[in-house]
Amino acid sequence: MLQDIDAIETKEWLDALKSVVRHAGKDRAAELLKTLSESAVNQGIEQPSSIRTPYRNTIPVEQEVDYPGDLKMERKIRSIIRWNAMAMVMKANDNDEGLGGHIASFASSATLYDVAFNNFFRGNDGDVPGDLVYFQGHVSPGMYARSYVEGRLNESHLDNFRREVDGGGLSSYPHPWLMPDYWQFPTVSMGLGPIKAIYQARFNRYMEARGLTPVSDRKVWAFLGDGECDEPESLGAISLAAREKLDNLIFVINCNLQRLDGPVRGNGKIVQELEGVFRGAGWNVVKVLWGAGWDRLLEKDKTGLLQKRMDEVVDGEMQNYKANGGAYTREHFFGKYPELLELVSDMTDQDILYLARGGHDVKKVYNAYHNAVNTKGQPTVILAQTVKGYGMGSSGEAINKTHSAKHLAVEDLKKFRDRFELPIKDEELEALPYYRPAEDSPEMQYMRSRRHTLKGYLPSRKADFDPVVAPALEAFAAQLKSTGEREISTTMSFVRILSSLVKDKQIGKQIVPIVPDEARTFGMEGMFKTIGIYSSEGQKYTPHDAGQMMSYHESATGQILEEGINEAGSMASWIAAATAYSNYRVPMIPFYIYYSMFGFQRIGDLAWAAGDSQARGFLLGATAGRTTLNGEGLQHQDGHSHVMANTIPNCRTYDPTYAYELAVIIQDGIKRMYQDKENVFYYISLMNENYQHPDMPAGAEEGIVKGLYLLEQGTGKAKNRVQLMGAGTILREVRFAAEILRKDFDVEADVWSVTSVNELTRDGQRATRWNMLNPTSAARKPYITQQLEGRDGPFVIATDNLKTYSEQLRAYVPGTYTVLGTEGFGRSDTRTQLRHFFEVNRYFVVVAALKSLADQGKIKPDVVAKAIKKFGIDPNKVDPMSV
Repeated sequence: MLQDIDAIETKEWLDALKSVVRHAGKDRAAELLKTLSESAVNQGIEQPSSIRTPYRNTIPVEQEVDYPGDLKMERKIRSIIRWNAMAMVMKANDNDEGLGGHIASFASSATLYDVAFNNFFRGNDGDVPGDLVYFQGHVSPGMYARSYVEGRLNESHLDNFRREVDGGGLSSYPHPWLMPDYWQFPTVSMGLGPIKAIYQARFNRYMEARGLTPVSDRKVWAFLGDGECDEPESLGAISLAAREKLDNLIFVINCNLQRLDGPVRGNGKIVQELEGVFRGAGWNVVKVLWGAGWDRLLEKDKTGLLQKRMDEVVDGEMQNYKANGGAYTREHFFGKYPELLELVSDMTDQDILYLARGGHDVKKVYNAYHNAVNTKGQPTVILAQTVKGYGMGSSGEAINKTHSAKHLAVEDLKKFRDRFELPIKDEELEALPYYRPAEDSPEMQYMRSRRHTLKGYLPSRKADFDPVVAPALEAFAAQLKSTGEREISTTMSFVRILSSLVKDKQIGKQIVPIVPDEARTFGMEGMFKTIGIYSSEGQKYTPHDAGQMMSYHESATGQILEEGINEAGSMASWIAAATAYSNYRVPMIPFYIYYSMFGFQRIGDLAWAAGDSQARGFLLGATAGRTTLNGEGLQHQDGHSHVMANTIPNCRTYDPTYAYELAVIIQDGIKRMYQDKENVFYYISLMNENYQHPDMPAGAEEGIVKGLYLLEQGTGKAKNRVQLMGAGTILREVRFAAEILRKDFDVEADVWSVTSVNELTRDGQRATRWNMLNPTSAARKPYITQQLEGRDGPFVIATDNLKTYSEQLRAYVPGTYTVLGTEGFGRSDTRTQLRHFFEVNRYFVVVAALKSLADQGKIKPDVVAKAIKKFGIDPNKVDPMSV
């Protein structure tokens, strides 16, 4: 810190500033400071790099508003909830399995939630849907405990915390898939709650701007931990929130200064770091660091040393003060300066220990929330300093291992009981009884009256919705017909389907196109002008291409969400739209199109959260496959997205080749998700390769949806026959291979289009499971087995995906089965060269078919050798997996 060379002059400036605030107000003072700063820049004066304020509460005592509730009553209720949350976790661990759970996170944040439940969180019982709350994942015991006291859950539920298999249990963390009427959002995969909350708040504005929901003061709350902010997703989109002026968004960061293993910033100050980040991004920042007991000390301190000490102490020491007690705090915090020791000379060590941090002071927290909900034009972040393991004593208060604490020693249970004045006898403590006041007690009446005033209980999720009538398949008639001599890609076909959907009179307004700065790559620029790109501020400039039919057009009522180079943000937007049926009471139908390589590989955790969220919608992985993206290389060439998508149980995946297949899949998907209300979402891969598309074969719809149908029936009378299967662009190589086999080798081939290996595999697994558990009943046959049995093999499949993808079908193919796929890293070259390199072109399909016939003794091996030579294939060519 620089030495003040003229304290009198400094005081004059400070007095002048106080005078301006007193007589002209804060806005005028801020205006003057801004002008001074600009003048300093003009004169070449170096500016302070920090935009952090002193380490104290943002809201001065004199500006605090009165607390509207009954503080004593609320403390009783909060204490009961604390006890039940702790008891539930301890009981879950009082068995051989040790089910786990977390006590310390909720212990530190109980007040943060309690104040919100009693005064701010709006429920779903009103005309307008209630607030959207992203609860911090590790505090789930606290939410269950509150719901138990409210009468929404019973003792059996609490006893079955983390015991879900037999039904009636409570999920470990917030999981809408497991508790569809309770949890709104999955959040325990840290960092995802914050980014989803930001895009949820923006989607709320999108829905209002387009007239799909009424304008309201609905809030989106995200509760997270200070350690969680190390996740890139936590802070990665905060500038969007400020840019969009999302004053409907409130972050509450529980700054208990500890993560799982130790301090978040042992050698620094995480609150100050976060303040700088958020304030620099344009957020309203409210720090709630010190409880009311510190106000008296700050007022008494005339030296400024107390504030100096608050500013200089690091977080690692802050934890020591709570872990080591009042005497340690007196010596090591106040003891640095004699004046501070004198300041607390009238306080006992116990008094010093119980000097509360701001996040445990109901009035301080209320004022922070009051500030947040009344702030206009900015999102708000509340940085609340708390103690991890608050109230847990030596078993876990502010110690490094507190996050993993599952038990309290009996002595600590007694101290906990006494500290929070709970009506539990000594002899009852070890049994950990749950406690709920009598139905007619003042506590129960108070809780229910608060939630009645605030329009219902939370957490709460609306699982059902009014169905949407899907367009008939005939609505996509143009895509069901041959393109004739014209060559198009499936990506182009998709854009045509999407264009027809947004024009549909029944569901057009509910279509949400989402793209991450690749609309022109996908041929979507024609939609810019017709439906517009959503911008909360409209379009304040004239684009250089304004006179063109496909000019860039932003609009406050635009329908497209153009997210920039931001796959995570795009996926967060998609999740908000895909769950709108629950959160907005309006089913929206999102289509998010992106480079397939930048999908599940890059945002896999968000995709998993989408499944947990019971999302409904379409993900379109364009430029899919290892060989379809001409000239691009390793970083861009997909061949595994379908394998990754298959890890999500409710994700239905398809790899279509032709426009009519795509049309059937999308029409069926809309019907299944929005009309029949199947709890699934879709991943469809698209290619950018242009080729001719045929008419849809009669009766192909069922096979397209189930994953396999006969595309070409070999009609010749050759001695030998094979069954060739293909998907995506490689299906065309398979069709060419069938011609070569027939013309050059007198082998007939039936060609099958495999639209979904994953759907066929799941069907096969279901049949296998049923047969295992029903040994005396007639065996069920998988769909693929039904289609292929009785046909002359061998069977060969080739796709633009990993062999792993197609290997899943081996158990269900009734005969010799050969898999061709694109193993190894992608690389740059032409499609022709790549398909030769990865051994999935027509010639390798022919060789695979001939080798299978030779293995069966139907042809001689030298026929295969001659074919290899004829096609110019080097038997010693490099293995794609080895380079």
